[in-house]
Amino acid sequence: MSAPSTQARSAAPERGAAPAAPHKVRILIVDDEPSMREMLSIVLRRDGYDVLVAENGRDAIEQLRRTNVDLLLSDIKMPDVTGVDVLRAAKEINRDIVAFMMTAYASTSTAVEAMRLGAVDYFTKPFSMDELRLKIRQHLETHQLKQENVLLKKALNTRYEFSNIIGGSEPMLDVFRMVETIAKTNSTILITGESGTGKDLVARAIHYNSLRRDRPFVALNCGGVPETLLESELFGHMRGAFTGADANKKGLMEVAEGGTIFLDEIGEMNMTMQVKLLRVLQDRRFRRLGGTEEVQADIRVIAATNQDLHKLVASGRFREDLFYRINVIPMHLPPLRERREDIPLLAEHFLEKYAEQMQKPVRSISHAAAAQLQAYGWPGNVRELENVIERAVALEQSSSVLPDSLPAHIRSGKSPETDPGSPSTALGASPSTALGASRIPDPGAMPVLPDLGEGFDLEARGEDFYRHYIALALERAGGVQVKAAEMLGMSFRSFRYYAKKFNIR
Repeated sequence: MSAPSTQARSAAPERGAAPAAPHKVRILIVDDEPSMREMLSIVLRRDGYDVLVAENGRDAIEQLRRTNVDLLLSDIKMPDVTGVDVLRAAKEINRDIVAFMMTAYASTSTAVEAMRLGAVDYFTKPFSMDELRLKIRQHLETHQLKQENVLLKKALNTRYEFSNIIGGSEPMLDVFRMVETIAKTNSTILITGESGTGKDLVARAIHYNSLRRDRPFVALNCGGVPETLLESELFGHMRGAFTGADANKKGLMEVAEGGTIFLDEIGEMNMTMQVKLLRVLQDRRFRRLGGTEEVQADIRVIAATNQDLHKLVASGRFREDLFYRINVIPMHLPPLRERREDIPLLAEHFLEKYAEQMQKPVRSISHAAAAQLQAYGWPGNVRELENVIERAVALEQSSSVLPDSLPAHIRSGKSPETDPGSPSTALGASPSTALGASRIPDPGAMPVLPDLGEGFDLEARGEDFYRHYIALALERAGGVQVKAAEMLGMSFRSFRYYAKKFNIR
């Protein structure tokens, strides 16, 4: 019989990596009888366990303090420090320790006390060695499963905590603070932002940091389901409600009971469904399609859209009363072009992710490629950046992402849908976030780049680009750095960094 390992159910090691050595279960035997200590240690070592022995309670407690012990096997009746004292100390030192007690003097009150302190089993001497070995293995396996469940739960939680949303810019710090605050409430939330800004990630972060975190998180893209099926998908249906409804089916509202339902692209929802959703938000109950019984809806609703709902309301395409119902706590996610200082962080994050997935030795992004990523406008936001990095890792043959692995429109600094001649395209930003109507520099003020050829240095030219516009903005802002940073759409911290780097005052 082999000893169970505390990594017995861990994932298989990654290709190319040496498998981690399994943790050998350590057992501490405590008994004042030398023959019992020797017999137990021989049997358990033969089963593959790492065995420690202690001849009295005081020695046992010292060993517990010095060494990490997985399982305690202790006699109860010992002089001076008893087995119950050892058990109590063991649980104070390591509350997860598995503990078995032994005694030649069976006592109900002692057994109850030991079990109350956390012992998992109790043996009366003499006992069967085979029975002891079996119970040790069974309890260790059960304990391991419990530990794995705890770790899995932590992993699921941290997956959607702030660590999964990358950004150190001021706009993203505002998002983090907002998530932390509103997660504690049960209010309905409306997340707005362009496509690709991470609305789904933020919705999950809100859920997994709320009191509903142990209940389901269910997402539905309102624009991705045909109108004829949306009601059934959301509210469920009864058998025979329509052609093909061969059985009763729970809708996502029921699946999400006690948790959160995330309605993405809510602006795509038709007017009939808007009325039904409004009723759910007002009355907290609904009916399945074809049903007569009302179902209670204990759910939190988070809605999201990349459209301007104010305009949809004005045009009669979205109900005003529903808008006010979902807009209890509005939250806006900034586009990537408004938090450019986060681009290197995001790019490195995606680089690590896809290099690991593809088992490729791509470890960094060259300065030239990084400058092109920084200068581009990112109309598709974070999602587009992730796709670009995934493509680059797939194509790259060296250890660093080079410009040739980036798409042509990234290398040119022009978004496919922008006007090639517009100053905003040269800046890699949309007209609303470049230097703006009052900020657009004269075309003649643009730095002239030489033809590509021998001696061309893209990194130096990228620095010329930054130096030129920082100096220009500072001049137009009358030397006020905060105003100059706003004109460039940069954070004040980033502006100060570049101004200092280029010695611009």
